Amino acid sequence: MASDAPLVDRAGVHRLRNLGPRSAAMLTEAGIETVGDLRALGAAGAFRRLRFMGAKPSRNLLWAMAAGLQGRDWRSLDEAEKAALGAALLD
Repeated sequence: MASDAPLVDRAGVHRLRNLGPRSAAMLTEAGIETVGDLRALGAAGAFRRLRFMGAKPSRNLLWAMAAGLQGRDWRSLDEAEKAALGAALLD
């Protein structure tokens, strides 16, 4: 049975822009295996899951995931976007 998810969402999280092998492995170990898994949780949700699982993700990873889901370089996030992501961690 074929999935109805868009091809990009079925791609392994290691294919997402901004994520290196170590970050992708950390996400996979936390059960976030595809871009669609990450999109469903959102960057802040994935970050919280990583912390819950005992990982020590950095804010750079938070920004990399959020920007990667938008197809952007993480360095393109402005301070307001970074602040909103930080605030989302408190929800």
